[in-house]
Amino acid sequence: MGIWQRLLLFGGVSLRAGGGATAPLGGSRAMVCGRQLSGAGSETLKQRRTQIMSRGLPKQKPIEGVKQVIVVASGKGGVGKSTTAVNLALALAANDSSKAIGLLDVDVYGPSVPKMMNLKGNPELSQIVFLCYCCSMSMGFLVEESEPVVWRGLMVMSAIEKLLRQVDWGQLDYLVVDMPPGTGDVQLSVSQNIPITGAVIVSTPQDIALMDAHKGAEMFRRVHVPVLGLVQNMSVFQCPKCKHKTHIFGADGARKLAQTLGLEVLGDIPLHLNIREASDTGQPIVFSQPESDEAKAYLRIAVEVVRRLPSPSE
Repeated sequence: MGIWQRLLLFGGVSLRAGGGATAPLGGSRAMVCGRQLSGAGSETLKQRRTQIMSRGLPKQKPIEGVKQVIVVASGKGGVGKSTTAVNLALALAANDSSKAIGLLDVDVYGPSVPKMMNLKGNPELSQIVFLCYCCSMSMGFLVEESEPVVWRGLMVMSAIEKLLRQVDWGQLDYLVVDMPPGTGDVQLSVSQNIPITGAVIVSTPQDIALMDAHKGAEMFRRVHVPVLGLVQNMSVFQCPKCKHKTHIFGADGARKLAQTLGLEVLGDIPLHLNIREASDTGQPIVFSQPESDEAKAYLRIAVEVVRRLPSPSE
C-alpha cells in the first residue's frame, strides 16, 4: 500500500481506482478519492452532517413584540451594507407610516449605525433611541466611539444574546438587523436564535465582492433563512458635470450572481456623493433628501422587500 493510500484511510469505504474498479482495503475504510459516494452513502453522510450541526443549537425563539425580522448582510465589508440597512429601515417607515420599524445593529466590533443616524448616548439595554418613527439599538450606544471592542468569541456571543433578548422593542412590524460582514459566529448565532423572515444580500458589482456575497447567500440557505434578493450597491457613477455614466465596479455583476442563485436583484443604488455625505453627517438620505433620485432607489427596494415577505399570519 502506497503512502497516499495510507493517508486516505478513513474507515469502511473502499478506494476506487481510476478505471472505476473497487480496491477493498482489508476491512478498513478509505476516503473516496476523486469520486463521489454512491447515492445511499451520500444521503447517509448528509444526514450525519445535519445531526452533528444540530447538536447544541439553541431553540429559536421570537423576539417579543416583533412580527418580522429582516437581516441585511454582505459577504465582505466596504460594500455599503450598513448604509443600505439604515436607509432600508427608514424607507420601510416612509412607505407605510402605519408600520412600526426597528433597526438593530449587531456589528459588535464595528458598529456604524449611531454615526449614520447621528445618535449618541449610553442607554441601558431596555431603552431604545428613536429617529423618524424608527427605533434603533446598537453596541455603539454602549461604548465610546473611539473605543475598540477587544473581545473573544464568548463575550461577543453574550453581547449578541443581550441585544436580541434584553431590548424592549415594544410592538414592531419589521425589525431590520444590520449584520457584520462575513459568515461567522455572529451570523450563525442570530440565525439560530431567532426566526428570520428573510435576508437581503448587499454587494457591489465587483467580482471580488460577488464571490463573498455568493458565500453569504449560501450560508443563509444552509441555516434555512429565505434570501429575499440582492441589492446592487455602487452600481454606476454619473459625473455631476458632464452626466457621463461610468461603471466603476463593473456592470450588472449582481444580476449575474442573482441568476446563478435563482434570485432577483431588489434594486440598484448608484455611487453618489450625496449618499456618502448624508451618511457621514448622520442624516440618512431617505430622511434628509426624500425626493432625491438616490432616496427613491431605497424606497423602491423597500417596496420589493415587503412584496417578498410572507404575511405575518403565515
